[in-house]
Amino acid sequence: METRELRYFVTVAEELHFSRAAERLGMAQPPLSRAIQQLERRLGVTLLERDRRGVALTDAGRVLLDEARVLLDGAAAAARRTRRAASAGNRLTLVTKAGAGHELLRKLLDAHAAEPGAAEIDVVLCRMGEQARMLRDGRADVALMQRPFDAVGGFDTEDLQTEQQVAILPAAHSLAARETLTLADLDDVPGLPLARWPGPDGAYPPGPGPEIHDQSQLAQLIALGRTAAVLCASSRSWLWDAHAAVPLTDAWEVTTVLAWPAHSRSKPVAGLVGTAVRTFGSPG
Repeated sequence: METRELRYFVTVAEELHFSRAAERLGMAQPPLSRAIQQLERRLGVTLLERDRRGVALTDAGRVLLDEARVLLDGAAAAARRTRRAASAGNRLTLVTKAGAGHELLRKLLDAHAAEPGAAEIDVVLCRMGEQARMLRDGRADVALMQRPFDAVGGFDTEDLQTEQQVAILPAAHSLAARETLTLADLDDVPGLPLARWPGPDGAYPPGPGPEIHDQSQLAQLIALGRTAAVLCASSRSWLWDAHAAVPLTDAWEVTTVLAWPAHSRSKPVAGLVGTAVRTFGSPG
């Protein structure tokens, strides 16, 4: 299968209309139809059901749509990383979600800057859960991620720091006066629903709490008494006077990791990983 054929098929599968797909691709409809038919003959399966009512995906077509998207994304990422490797030189892009572990990041950046021949590092702040996508599509070389919140499957990682979690509450709330809390203490608190975070697919779980997109939004909503959150203890560094942090006795630990694509052969990436090992120590 050719990348061009897969791109044609994905466009038709998304539009479920040959004329609209052809217009989106900037081509005439007849050659598009012939290309899809040729792809079906090569695979020996029917990908699209065509009748007077329109176009529909077959079971085989739905499988190919999922696989083709992965292949096209991979091809685009490979091209992007190749171009960046040729033009960036001794330079890296590191992505991290806004508000996450800036003290740890500063320690890593300072240590790396002191290394002979250290790569220049561009830090990109992203929304929650975007680090994995940016690594996979080639927009970033390395990322700071947190287990178990972030999906690190398919990446190589180096553990940097493990810490406890705390409840971030409005300072005026009665729970803020407690020395410690449990996760059960935060369930169904009247007028103070827990904030909701996006999963690896970008979807938010159901619940009454607000959908959180970035740290500044979360900080404002907590200060207004509209929500509470469970975060790493290092989040205390960005709290306002209107916030309170109370340790949680039964929350799981969170480990911040440096992550990079498993197939990476980048010397600048290897240099930064070496700095991380020397600075934070390699477990085991």
